[in-house]
Amino acid sequence: MKKIIPFLLLLLVLIVESCSKENSLPPIDENLEEGIPDPLVPEEPPVSEDTFAGSAKFLKPNLVDDNYILVNDAGENRVFLMDKNAVIRYEWELSKGIGNDAKLLPNGQLLAILQAEEQSIALGGQGGIIQLIENDGSISWNFEYSEENYITHHDVELLPNGNVLCMVWERKTTTDVLDNGSNHNGELFPEAIIEINPATNEIVWEWHSWDHLIQDLDADKANYGVVADSPQLIDINYVTIANGDIMHANGIAYDETKDIIYLSVNFYSEVWVIDHSTTTEQAATNNGGTYGKGGDLLYRFGNPEAHQGSGTRIFNNNHFPNLLDGEHDGNMLIFSNGGELNQSTVFELGIPNDLSSGINAGPPEIIWSFTHPDLYSAKVSGAVLLPNGNRLITEGDYGFWEVTQEGEIVWKFKGDGFYWRAYHYDKNSPEILGLNLK
Repeated sequence: MKKIIPFLLLLLVLIVESCSKENSLPPIDENLEEGIPDPLVPEEPPVSEDTFAGSAKFLKPNLVDDNYILVNDAGENRVFLMDKNAVIRYEWELSKGIGNDAKLLPNGQLLAILQAEEQSIALGGQGGIIQLIENDGSISWNFEYSEENYITHHDVELLPNGNVLCMVWERKTTTDVLDNGSNHNGELFPEAIIEINPATNEIVWEWHSWDHLIQDLDADKANYGVVADSPQLIDINYVTIANGDIMHANGIAYDETKDIIYLSVNFYSEVWVIDHSTTTEQAATNNGGTYGKGGDLLYRFGNPEAHQGSGTRIFNNNHFPNLLDGEHDGNMLIFSNGGELNQSTVFELGIPNDLSSGINAGPPEIIWSFTHPDLYSAKVSGAVLLPNGNRLITEGDYGFWEVTQEGEIVWKFKGDGFYWRAYHYDKNSPEILGLNLK
């Protein structure tokens, strides 16, 4: 009996220990972020680390739009297509560095603004060359516009008629600057817009901001007037900048229905609206065109301080005036960098439908906005609307966010680039099918 008791005690200990192991939980990996599942499996397993553009994080996978992103990386001079797992699906060979924008067209061509080899006007975002590039890297169209007194820059827009709109910096001498009532004692590089016919390389339309100035500094100089009474004109003395880049426009959009151009003007923290229905001659005056105002600003919004007006300021620097269609037709997504606020915000704005009354049409309506303590890029950036109603946000010096209408963050991408913009493309869109992806 004495021998049986120790045996029973040993058996009891083994049973308890066995039960304890069966009911215990697996150890917790403290490196995992709570509530963030693993990324989706790429469609094709990557063959090397170089296949990835960066790292993707799926916070709510069931709410993510599963399509492709065209990435403009201004830091690395790269244009590539990636999926939501950050796997690079396609990359274009470029003959020059990008000068920032590149977008994929329905016929499979890439429309890009690139950097000319010799640039006499070298400001941030300078280009000088516009190309149409086939998916094999061959160049279908090359247009160079870079001389001592002008250069194309930043953005490019294909019009329905096949022509191309682009922005231009123009050199104005110190004499020109002082004669026009500026308080800048040096050269300036104001904005212009040109329209090019790719079939002939002819410039078929142009607009120059220099034709639409006002100043209240010197009554003996040109353009003198009351700034607050002339919102259709551009106060040449609103911005004081050392290198002469007085306006720094960075984005252009075209409304076919109204035949108007939206120009994002970063240093004025505004969007300017210009009547495209004018002739080039009318665009140099304040008469003519559908709205009868020539090339004067038809409408402007974002920062009433820029024309000594009243109202609430919306932008502190801004990028990508992205016009929407479909259910959101007439609205615009735009990225306010935040400048000295150290905080960026994405807005969806409802633009007044009737702009015939100019600034009296009232400010745009804020339809939607998104900000976050971690969202801040002082430069570049933008936002696009996705088919599922989410917004794809480019935070230039970080990567991309996808957020819902309700402001939920469902996906993020972080990379080492400096991202000008991201464009969305459905996997079955003509643009993508033309690439013959495997």
